[in-house]
Amino acid sequence: MKPIYLDNNATTAVAPEVAEAIQPYYHELYGNPSSMHLFGGQLHRRIEEARAKVAALIGAEPEEIIFTSCGTESDNTAIMSAVESYPHKRHVISTRVEHPAVLSFVRHLARKGYRLSLVPVDAMGRFDMDFFMKSLDENTAVVSVMHANNETGVILPIEEIGAILRERNILFHTDAVQTTGKIPINVKGLPVDMLSLSGHKLHAPKGIGALYVKKGTRFYPYIIGGHQEHGRRAGTENVASIIALGVACELAQGNLKIEAVHVARLRDKLENALLEKCPDPRINGDTSRRLPNTSNISFEYVEGEAILLRIDEFGICASSGSACTSGSLEPSHVLRAMGIPFTAIHGSIRFSLSRYTTEEEIDKVIEIVPPIIKELRTLSPYGKERIIKCS
Repeated sequence: MKPIYLDNNATTAVAPEVAEAIQPYYHELYGNPSSMHLFGGQLHRRIEEARAKVAALIGAEPEEIIFTSCGTESDNTAIMSAVESYPHKRHVISTRVEHPAVLSFVRHLARKGYRLSLVPVDAMGRFDMDFFMKSLDENTAVVSVMHANNETGVILPIEEIGAILRERNILFHTDAVQTTGKIPINVKGLPVDMLSLSGHKLHAPKGIGALYVKKGTRFYPYIIGGHQEHGRRAGTENVASIIALGVACELAQGNLKIEAVHVARLRDKLENALLEKCPDPRINGDTSRRLPNTSNISFEYVEGEAILLRIDEFGICASSGSACTSGSLEPSHVLRAMGIPFTAIHGSIRFSLSRYTTEEEIDKVIEIVPPIIKELRTLSPYGKERIIKCS
């Protein structure tokens, strides 16, 4: 049974063009780019070509791109570089809804003696600008705010935040892992100093990411060793994956309209049908400002894990939250930060589509999910009390 894969915020399928492009780098062009001989040295040029493709997707200059192993490394590197660059500043600001790659790291800094301010969000997942403004002071070393939330798809006001920080000369990092390749990004007009992205979220393999560092920004390497990445990230280059990321970024740039129109239409079709066929669900997050591929729906009085297990029997892949936390029985920290009621928070399901999602797949999900919700509600003592029925 071919899976109906609606968990693309967790990871994506490698694009066929990407898979084809990287094959020579495993068998024919396997040299070390740092070698003096031509066989290995020729790969340096190909890495730089990939760097230019990544830069083009976000409107950066090629020399502003550092290849990393993943989004987590990019996030950690950016924040650590900022605090190393301004060691006399001992205050860090982030949000309560960040991905664990950022949230766990800033909490690690807090345990090391840094003062940490976590900006709350409202019930729609929107950034509390008043709290943020009151948190800023002359001791703030860096602010790290995600571009869009991985669970709800809500897009945060990066432009407004960055403009404020630029006036105060405070470093600004954004985790754009979920937005890169889904919505247009142009760092020339986006007031950020550092931006993280990850290959496996945009149809490249796992194990490759990148960090944009604006020209002129103070930077301290996180991984120290050899001269690779112009001395900014040591370690022999993952050549095949770097090439893959370049191709994936090139493809993403040509498919932004598909993400904005086709994917968003399928997302809305799925969402509207589930809202109609299952009375009393709720959409989590601001529907007016979110990613085109993401829908987070709570089915009250039903366990999200039970929903996932039942739909998995039909080959439907979705998520109850972030892939990095879904193995935990703890409710989503994002939905808790939004104040979602307990009866809904445990029944939340994230559907995340891609440009490979088809109309037929969405129709199948619409057919399968409502009866499952009805069945599970009849088994729930809370659901029986509510006497909620799905058509």
